[in-house]
Amino acid sequence: MSLPMMTKRSSSPLRVVAEGGTPAPAVSRDTLVQFRGVQKTYDGQSLVVRSLDLDIRRGEFLSLLGPSGSGKTTCLMMLAGFESPTAGDILLDGQPITRTPPHKRHFGMVFQNYALFPHMTVAENVAYPLTVRKVPKAEIATRVAKALAMVQLTGRDQRHPAQLSGGQQQRVALARALVFEPQLVLMDEPLGALDKQLREHMQIELKELHRQLGVTFVYVTHDQGEALTMSDRVAVFNDGEIQQIDVVDRLYETPSNRFVAGFVGDSTQLTGTLGAAEGGAGGPCELVLPTGERLSGLNVNGALPGASVLASVRPERIAAHLVAPPDSTNLLKAAVNDVIYFGDHLRLRCALAGQAQATVKLPLSAGEPPVPGQTVWLQIAPPFLRIYA
Repeated sequence: MSLPMMTKRSSSPLRVVAEGGTPAPAVSRDTLVQFRGVQKTYDGQSLVVRSLDLDIRRGEFLSLLGPSGSGKTTCLMMLAGFESPTAGDILLDGQPITRTPPHKRHFGMVFQNYALFPHMTVAENVAYPLTVRKVPKAEIATRVAKALAMVQLTGRDQRHPAQLSGGQQQRVALARALVFEPQLVLMDEPLGALDKQLREHMQIELKELHRQLGVTFVYVTHDQGEALTMSDRVAVFNDGEIQQIDVVDRLYETPSNRFVAGFVGDSTQLTGTLGAAEGGAGGPCELVLPTGERLSGLNVNGALPGASVLASVRPERIAAHLVAPPDSTNLLKAAVNDVIYFGDHLRLRCALAGQAQATVKLPLSAGEPPVPGQTVWLQIAPPFLRIYA
């Protein structure tokens, strides 16, 4: 997507955020937004958001990811000013905005239902934020044309929302959020109403638009694939807390706890007890399965020997052998239940003694695939078997 160039704001790192969501103490001038001890309750008893500390970096694409009821949308609404924290503060460029009304925060906002005015043309919808700010008419026309060019809607300015497709309406909502050049754009599942193919296309376009503009995007979604595709960092929410905040590759490859390992991406999980362990959290350890088999892995949370643990491995990190290999390290005998064709890979679902089904991803180039009922030997390299307390 070719876009008019705008000045790109700095996107250099603001601070180090520890795995698991614990923020480092130093705060850089590149921090745009800070949540400090923010809590939210609606009934005075149950906390929807629990003591949130979060730094949002200037120029980054940050996704808030989590299941329904995890607190992610409430955080976005508090940042937008549509909800007020029960406790704590929200700061913008170091200045508190906790009690600043939404219209004075000057943030762009895109909702799932687009919230377009049906009686207005596309141009009038996009111009609305400028009109309420009393921008001169000549300047409004120039900025509307520029915003529509950004989202490839030039020539559709006189149409009404009902005359546009869902994807085009989404672009109008985005142009309206960008037309007054906000330093922060908030999005609440804006692609949720689109079909799969269009949603994936818009993900790429949004990421490219962010790259060219350099505006800070904060994006709420429950779709893990969407978050991984677009984001610089992802904050994973559950039960009102950030479970982990990290760049996308580390989030996927090194989940910090059981919830993140199970929620982000596919995984095969094994239950057992912890055997020998060295060096505490992050050190090598041994998983003892109920069948007596022993596997080597990483002790992510510092579980103690004898504790009940859960091990997790990504399906693409499991090798499937049709005959038992000479190296028996981390080798499990299994039976193939299903072989499912996914276009770019095959997915095996395999039965393991005393465990839930194991999922294995095989590239199409892997040779002759196994068939249902066939015995296979599954092998996991120790660095990819992550063991959680």
